[in-house]
Amino acid sequence: MSPTVIDKNVSTLLSKMTLEEKVGQMTQISVEAFLKTANGVPVEPHVFDEEKLRDAFRKYKIGSLLNVGGNAQTLALWRTRIETIQKLALQERLKIPVLYGIDAIRGNNYTLDAVLFPQQIAQAASFNVVMAARAAEVAAYETRAAFIPWNFSPVLDLGRHPAWPRIWETYGEDPYLVKEMGNAVIRGYEGNSAIIDRYHVASCLKHYMGYSMPLSGHDRTPAWIPERELREYFLPQFASAINQGARTVMVNSGEINGVPVHANKHILTDILKGELGFEGFAVSDWQDIQYLYQRHKVAADNKEAVMIAINAGIDMSMVPTDFTFCDDLIALVKEGKVSMSRIDDAVGRILKVKYETGLFDQPVGDAKDYPLFNSREHNRLNYELAAECITLLKNDDHLLPLKKGTKILVAGPSATSMSALNGGWARNWQGTNSNETEKGKNNILKAISSVFGPENVVYSAGATFTQAAGIKDAVSKAPSADVIVLCIGEDSYTETPGNIDGLTISASQIELAKALAATGKPVVYVLTEGRPRVISEIEPLSKAVLQTYLLGNEGGNVVADVLAGVINPSGKLPYTYPRYTNSLTNYYHKYTESLEFDPAAGYNPQWEFGHGLSYTSFAYSDLKIKSSELRVGSPLTISVTVKNTGKVVGRETALLYVSDLVASITPEVKRLRGFQKVELKPGEARELTFRITSEELSFINNDLRRVTEPGAFRLSIGGLHAPFNFH
Repeated sequence: MSPTVIDKNVSTLLSKMTLEEKVGQMTQISVEAFLKTANGVPVEPHVFDEEKLRDAFRKYKIGSLLNVGGNAQTLALWRTRIETIQKLALQERLKIPVLYGIDAIRGNNYTLDAVLFPQQIAQAASFNVVMAARAAEVAAYETRAAFIPWNFSPVLDLGRHPAWPRIWETYGEDPYLVKEMGNAVIRGYEGNSAIIDRYHVASCLKHYMGYSMPLSGHDRTPAWIPERELREYFLPQFASAINQGARTVMVNSGEINGVPVHANKHILTDILKGELGFEGFAVSDWQDIQYLYQRHKVAADNKEAVMIAINAGIDMSMVPTDFTFCDDLIALVKEGKVSMSRIDDAVGRILKVKYETGLFDQPVGDAKDYPLFNSREHNRLNYELAAECITLLKNDDHLLPLKKGTKILVAGPSATSMSALNGGWARNWQGTNSNETEKGKNNILKAISSVFGPENVVYSAGATFTQAAGIKDAVSKAPSADVIVLCIGEDSYTETPGNIDGLTISASQIELAKALAATGKPVVYVLTEGRPRVISEIEPLSKAVLQTYLLGNEGGNVVADVLAGVINPSGKLPYTYPRYTNSLTNYYHKYTESLEFDPAAGYNPQWEFGHGLSYTSFAYSDLKIKSSELRVGSPLTISVTVKNTGKVVGRETALLYVSDLVASITPEVKRLRGFQKVELKPGEARELTFRITSEELSFINNDLRRVTEPGAFRLSIGGLHAPFNFH
């Protein structure tokens, strides 16, 4: 079906719809509203109260459902669920199928046995857009295998505040990296055609925009972001994704400069639909229209909140569990407080996405089309991607990899925890049941025992994430070990339950690390964390540090294989790892934030953005610029040679930075403008080529215009530098 035919079909359908039917299309209800319960908890496995569901279609004409209603369900149950929903929806007058949405943010996590890939922050560390796109394609396939056509992913929030509990849902702190990873994942989700086929899903960009930079670092608390900063750092990745064709966006739950984004017409209509030309639809986040009066206090009641949000540009309300939105919006239209043209615009956008996802032709899937669900191929890809994410931050005296036969004491609270490897958005929202649902996978201890042999491995937790009750036991087992692998970090969480008062790793884990280091045995830290917890007090006590982020179900196997040298780690930090809790400066800081101008507390992180070691070594040489002058319409061509100067095969990510030396807005010290990842054999060299346009060096000036100012620039890559000018 061509875009022209779709537009015609949407127009025809709109002309037949009543106001009630239109408002129903703008209404999204959580599935838990229709599940049978016992003592207030959904019956397991889930069972529909079909009369409630039927009434939602008959009376309220609802057009969208979402969510899982608690814990993950089987593939078979999901298929039956979608079939039931569509059957009832298609009994209505206009036979409009339901658009079902799900948070399948790194695999179809709410379906049991679906592949759980590394979380976004880990995927960002791979700097491998090809692998990320492949993983997204598998996630789309396995989501569509459950007959679900719409995925609330990717998260394009900028992970600049390390205390924010959703850092691990982002692609890190750099706008360019977020843009490139986001675009790759959208290609994987949606495919390359105008119509999304049965193996792909509609994507949803989250959370438009500025959500990730609350002043406090706490989820859903106020942000203060000047519009120049919004446009410089937070908007470009959304603009690029929309230009690529992303179908939907989900709106920031918070407020910016005193205005809730769900009430901000400038952001939702003027910028999103006007400047960016977005043709899809904007869905609210969970209950956020109601929160305009319940939390933000910018509306007196639900009716006023609905009026404000819809007039601002929200197209679909994630209500999520009642029908007050329907009743109030219908009344508002009849009272002339929301125009019919605004309703028609919203509904037209929603219907267009339903046509583009093929729902009118095939509202439910065909089970036989998905033989690769949880297949060996999909799980192998999971391992391969996780292997490119894990990051070696420290390796004094080349302690790693460990030799065969090494006696290992495995300790720490995350050594036996699948929850710590997977984090939130696992088989339930907070990821609290992963130890049970993923018990067939290898946690870190199991994997190390498998790789090194159980006779060479002893275990003692030593502490939990909050209590240091077992330290004596761990210390007593250290003498028999050659090395201690200490697995520390965070337990699973997401969103507001993950808010913290301090970024330092927990006291119990600090105490355990000190006690084990005092035994004199070399200690390897394996960090399992969604955000960079400050470890400066205990970092000097370690000989090696592995950052695993949240590697997912293959995380244990990957950790063990890195320790054994089967995998040569190649990940690089997608954020700046802070040394102190009150020094949270990003790598693209201003000159006045550097040690040169602030010797007491300037930019001095534990590890820099882009840091990551290897078991081999790489040398950069022959940096060349085709011309020292960059001009409009004539890209600057840059080449550099990278050589593997070590003894094993390795992957290296070349990071190209550019510094604007003088600008009317104080320039950052440097900004990432390109990256390439290559695999090199020992002694092998390869020439890499980059191209930079003048537009890529632009910035937002005080007039909110994007400009590239004439002047001097400097590029750097692999420790090499070269000047150039723009005229």
